[in-house]
Amino acid sequence: MNPIIEIGDHPGMRVAVYPGSFDPVTNGHLDIIHRAAKVFDKLIVAVLNNTSKNPLFSVEERTELLKQVTRDLPNVEIDSFRDLLINYMKQKNAHLIVRGLRAVSDFEYELQLASTNRKLCEDIETFFMTSTPKYSYLSSSIVKEIARFHGPVVDLVPPEVEQALRGKYGSGSL
Repeated sequence: MNPIIEIGDHPGMRVAVYPGSFDPVTNGHLDIIHRAAKVFDKLIVAVLNNTSKNPLFSVEERTELLKQVTRDLPNVEIDSFRDLLINYMKQKNAHLIVRGLRAVSDFEYELQLASTNRKLCEDIETFFMTSTPKYSYLSSSIVKEIARFHGPVVDLVPPEVEQALRGKYGSGSL
């Protein structure tokens, strides 16, 4: 199927979904969001409400942080979901998934997800974007570990996220 789809009154609009936990959103995530926003007509950044994980930030907090740090991107929408990604994609009438790859080690897992999603719905395509090298080591887990011990995260996350981390872990130097 052609990934250019019709959305309501916007025939031919290319809509992609960038799913993730974003707990918290990092500069690496933001890099992918900014670059994907240039490629697609509309990018939906969808916060996964994974009930099997114990996140630092609630879905509402993660969604709000993403709204704050993407407010300058008019074609980016922030949303959340708790269903299978494929079901969410159908609900949004989107056929493209954006996934970031930091290292070769990410590829095997991401390929497995992409293949599974394609098996569940053959109209879904996955668009892989490699991380900018300066963010290839960066993950939300690393950021939380540094912040928990009041290490500096200023170059790892946007200022709004740094402030939110300070609120979670105390006002020590981040």
